[in-house]
Amino acid sequence: MVIDMVLKVYNTMSRKKEVFKPQQSKYVKFYSCGQTVYDDLHIGNARMYSNWDVVTRYLRWRGYNVFHVQNFTDVGHLTDDADQGEDKIEKRARLRRLEPMELVDEKIKQYWRDMDELNMLRPNISPRATGHLIEMQDMVKSLLDKGYAYEVKGNVYFNTSKFKDYGKLARLKLKDLKAGARVEVDPDKKHPRDFALWLKAPDNHLMKWSSPWSKGYPGWHVECSVMALKYLGPTLDIHAGGIDHVPVHHVNEIAQSESYTGKLFANYWLHGAHLTLKGEKMSKSKGNFITARDAIDKWGAVPVRLALVSGHYRSQIDFNKGMMETAQNSLERVKNMISSVNSQKSFGRKSLKADINSHEKEFIRAMNDDFNTPKALAQVFQLVKKVNKLLGKASKKWIHAARDKVIELLGVLGVKVEVEEQGDVSEIVDLLVSVRDKARKKKVFKISDFIRKELKKQGIIIEDTSKGTKWHY
Repeated sequence: MVIDMVLKVYNTMSRKKEVFKPQQSKYVKFYSCGQTVYDDLHIGNARMYSNWDVVTRYLRWRGYNVFHVQNFTDVGHLTDDADQGEDKIEKRARLRRLEPMELVDEKIKQYWRDMDELNMLRPNISPRATGHLIEMQDMVKSLLDKGYAYEVKGNVYFNTSKFKDYGKLARLKLKDLKAGARVEVDPDKKHPRDFALWLKAPDNHLMKWSSPWSKGYPGWHVECSVMALKYLGPTLDIHAGGIDHVPVHHVNEIAQSESYTGKLFANYWLHGAHLTLKGEKMSKSKGNFITARDAIDKWGAVPVRLALVSGHYRSQIDFNKGMMETAQNSLERVKNMISSVNSQKSFGRKSLKADINSHEKEFIRAMNDDFNTPKALAQVFQLVKKVNKLLGKASKKWIHAARDKVIELLGVLGVKVEVEEQGDVSEIVDLLVSVRDKARKKKVFKISDFIRKELKKQGIIIEDTSKGTKWHY
């Protein structure tokens, strides 16, 4: 279908919707911030990753070649984003009496299990931070040589005052940020917003590596920059993450990346809103979360996936029982429609071509408006309603085409609908007809009438003839 509509995305950098134009025609360089692997995937993170999965799926469905990189942070993410606190992985590993990499491997394995069940496409590359320490040190050396960084007591910090547009993504003005007003004061920093590129490790720190400055570990922000630049080049088409990444993590990524390459780091910045629990942001560090595994076990993977894409990615939604029951009921309507079409034996002559084309066009229009999944889903469910209304009236060709289009469009959103086929029930029907015949011969008409009535509910008609009982759909 040829539709004269362009894709527009909301760019956090400009605070407006912009026409999406990748650098290389139909090739999209896409980086999204991934999991810090010290705990199970919680449903809030799963929502974020489902957002970027939808972006990838939709772009590919529309003919783009998307190269998606999503990292694993397995070192350097401290309990306090302002270069303070303990490494989250080390802290959890110590509590569980594991080596840090034992914990990391366990959590990555569990992560893929949950992501696969939620029907998330795996990124083209899922790099781990610890596999890129040489590249990180190379970036730090370069930033020091260019005067964008300074070393103090084995720690290396990025000098935010040297980067002219520092804070542009979050609309921060460096001169207005007084010491201690937004971040904890570190006496070794020239400015409170300066951030760590490399940190000297305490003696009891397990994860540490040799460097020209100290035996230590990389800062959290430098990890994403290095992995994005290595696999996607100096300028990304899309960089995505959570809205909470804007004021610190992504602001710092931009500063160090653009100082390092001298080029724009990303053309489009996409940020997803939180999935809340009882009105509060889910947080692993605060223990305020539901794991994706618990949600899947309770509600089922497909209903959870449908619920996660039911709200616009920039809209905050609350995870609750009502949300999940709505998703389950919606999914059941789709499955019932598919089962009805699959078991249908009689057809009419009506075409559904115009309806299919209309709903697909509106689906695309919705998705082209900054990936508006709620409006897109509305079109799918309207088509489901139309199919149910025309069962027995539409031709076999078009009723099947409409069914297939519903499955296709839901698939674009990562919602995989599967219906168990009933198979051949002729032997069971033959047995029931035989029981009915015996009941009639014994004049137990209550039983024979009951069997006829129940089979009719399933679309099976019984005819008593001079040659015996016959049945058909």
